[in-house]
Formats: sequence, C-alpha cells, structure tokens
Amino acid sequence: MMACRQAGLLIGPAFNLFLRLCDFKLGPFAVNKYTSPGIFMCLLWVLAQFVILVAFWDAPLVSSGDGAVMMEMKQEEEEVPLVGSDEELVHTYRAVSSDQTETSTFSETQPRRGASNPIKNFSISREFLREEVVVLLTAQFITLFNQTALETMVTPLTQRYFSFGELANSLMYSLCGVEVILGFFFVRWLSGKVADRVVLAAGLVICCSSCIWCLIFLCKPQGGYEWELTAFIIGVFLQLLGLPFVAVSQVSLFSKVTAEKTQGFSQGVRRSVGGLATILGPLWAGGLTNNLYLMLGMMLTLLIMITVMTMLSYEQLLEPREVQSAQSSDSGS
Repeated sequence: MMACRQAGLLIGPAFNLFLRLCDFKLGPFAVNKYTSPGIFMCLLWVLAQFVILVAFWDAPLVSSGDGAVMMEMKQEEEEVPLVGSDEELVHTYRAVSSDQTETSTFSETQPRRGASNPIKNFSISREFLREEVVVLLTAQFITLFNQTALETMVTPLTQRYFSFGELANSLMYSLCGVEVILGFFFVRWLSGKVADRVVLAAGLVICCSSCIWCLIFLCKPQGGYEWELTAFIIGVFLQLLGLPFVAVSQVSLFSKVTAEKTQGFSQGVRRSVGGLATILGPLWAGGLTNNLYLMLGMMLTLLIMITVMTMLSYEQLLEPREVQSAQSSDSGS
C-alpha cells in the first residue's frame, strides 16, 4: 500500500505526456492541456467508486457476548498443552463440578467484556511518547516533507537550468516513478534478509548523501550543460533511491512497536503526521526556489537529526520480545 501511494505521487505528473495533447470539445466543455487533468482525475475517482462498490465490504459485526465467547475459546486453545495423557484429562474433567465451571466462566467473561474496547484503557502519552515511536513518527514526517519539497523544487529548477518543457518534465517524472517502483521491489526482497532498522539506517544514509551532493553541485552549478545535468540526475537518483528504504521500514517498524489492539488509531496518527508533512513541504520549498542553500540546508539538517535519533534509539527499534517469541513458537509448531 505504501509503495502504491509513493509511486502514485511520482507517476501522476507523468500522465501529462498524453494529457497535454488533448484538444477537443466534450459537449459545451473545451478539453485542452489545462482542463484535461481535472477531467482525468474525475474519471479516476468514478472508477475508484465502482471498484469500492464491487470489491469492498465491511466485516460482519460481532456482539459483545459472541466476542467474549470467542476470546474465551481462543484462550482455552492456547492454554491446552500440546502433549498430555488421557488419564490427566479424565482426572481434570472429574475434578471440576458444573457449578464451579459456570461460576468461573461468568467471572472470566465479565472483565473480558469490559476489556473488549481497547481504547478505554488506552493511554496516548504512554503509547506515543515512547522513544522508538517518537523516532518513527519523526522519520515519517521528515521523509514526506523532503519528498514533497523535492517535487516542488524540481520543476522550477529544470526550467531555470536546463530549459525543460512539459514533455521533458513528464518524461523525467515517468523515469522517477519507474525507479521508485523498482526500489520498492528491491526493499521488499531486502526486508526478508535483514532487519527493518538496518533498512531504515541505510535509507537515511542514502538520503543524507543525496542532500550533501545537491548542496555541493546544484546550489551554484559550475561547468557545462552536460555536467550540470549529470549532477542533477545523480542527486535526484540518490534521493529517490533512499525513499523506499525509509518509507517501508518506518511503516513496518511502527506497526510492530505499537499496540496490536489500537493499530487503527495508531496508523491514523501516523497518517496525520504524514499529511502535515505533505502540506508543509511544498510551502517550504515553494518560496525558496531562489535560495537553494537555505532550502536544501534545512532538508539536510532534518535528515541528520533523524539519523542521530535513529542511532541513539537503534536498540529500541525492534519488535517486542513477546511478539517475537510467539511468532517463533508458531513457526516451530
């Protein structure tokens, strides 16, 4: 899902390759290179509505009584020993009377009904002010802030230094989208080989290298047209190369270090932080296209900050031990 979102952000402008060629009338409406993007987005939203109506449905609701019974059955299955003799089972069943069974079942069911709502006993400060959670939310913000700032900066920069037009910019975004998609496939393979925190650290190093490269070679470009274009391509390539590493690893780690019962709320907080970054990133870059030192310097400062935070919290960026032991026991059985 994260890969689709990031790829969409970069591939979207590439649709201008054919939208800029539109020049016809749709009834009383003129469809040209200025109005065709809006009509195209409208058609995509209509298509998405039909897909949702056909392919999406809500899970059936479970009453509180049924939920308590299901939780009780699940706990009983977990508590039953894997190996046991028939004599022990017979002795156990004979030792417990029916009245005691009903009483214990009722007493165990009552607190479970109260605990079925995870938000009731949920502490926001205890959940989101933990060291590892703060680091991952910061990584989410800085990743999207820098990405949207870069997208805002690229078009004016290519027009100023390289005289890129609509076609050249559309081709550039198409190639960027291809690189991002391939990067996500590579990170998916790499995640099965190394830990998520290693992927996160590698992505931050690549992004820092990209910002340093841009500060050195793009703020005051020197040399001929070919060298300036080569330096620009290398900077953008490194930035997009590090994006999948950071994006995938921080989402994966965030889902592991937050409580399972409140994943919906936790992911909503993460998406809210990302939404704030996508608003502030273009605002920051849009007014500083003529002052690249300040704009790229801020991006590099943020990256260095999150890199240091990741190094200091490296030991905490792991899946909780109880979850790891449960998964290992499941794989062993």
